[in-house]
Amino acid sequence: MNKKILLIFLILLSITLVSGCGSSADNFSGNSGTTDVNPESVEDSGSGVGNGDIDILYQISTIDALLQGVYDGILPVAALETHGDFGIGTFDGLEGEMLALDGNYYQIKTDGIAYPVSGEMTTPFATVTFFGADENFRLEEPANLTELEAFLDLKLPSENLFYAVRVDGNFSYIKARSVPRQEKPYPKLADAVSTQSVFEFENISGTLVGFRTPEYVKGVNVPGYHLHFITEDRRAGGHVLDLEMENGDASLDITSAFFMELPTSGDFYNVELGQDLQADMEKVEK
Repeated sequence: MNKKILLIFLILLSITLVSGCGSSADNFSGNSGTTDVNPESVEDSGSGVGNGDIDILYQISTIDALLQGVYDGILPVAALETHGDFGIGTFDGLEGEMLALDGNYYQIKTDGIAYPVSGEMTTPFATVTFFGADENFRLEEPANLTELEAFLDLKLPSENLFYAVRVDGNFSYIKARSVPRQEKPYPKLADAVSTQSVFEFENISGTLVGFRTPEYVKGVNVPGYHLHFITEDRRAGGHVLDLEMENGDASLDITSAFFMELPTSGDFYNVELGQDLQADMEKVEK
């Protein structure tokens, strides 16, 4: 009788241990395995990476490469659109000024007209983002380009971040330009702009589109402000050289992430980058 009781006890103990081990195994796999991790918990971890509303400045190639004459288009506009609805740049062969605003891309040619852009067109250099205003300011006093930039600088929380800049306003004067298509062998940008077309607008309303980048990105992008202009009716514009603003509204999109893609072939592989091109940059901005 004692033997039977002992046998029953051992059987019950075995069943309990097996059940417990199975439960423990389930708990372990649930806590340590990657397949059961909720992706949303990763996005909400505080790092910002993977967060759907993160501000990312996307750039193709570098400003130094453009200054050195690397003009072959390497990215279709259709692909660029997936990275932003707002931005500036140029097109294959340096043909015209690119401006993206409210999801619409334009090519401003040497006739000063803003043409809608097809997705098949390509760019050698562009900077775009999905614009969402973080700061808004009303400008009531007249200001030239230098004064406008100084006003905006006073509103920056830091000079070490990237900012997308939009200014909708009324302008008594704007001086803008566009560069004609270049042919190979490509000249440097400082020489290419010697054939630029300059447009002067008076008493016109429109939008400034561009970026302010930190000084430490010299060679990668244009340090300070780089602005393009398009008229209120979206029919004309250009790269801004000078302006006189009467009044308007400015918006800043504070951008904490920067992503750059480089060409994987062509002239970019052979050009000597990292040179002091400040003199060339000054020529380009005149």
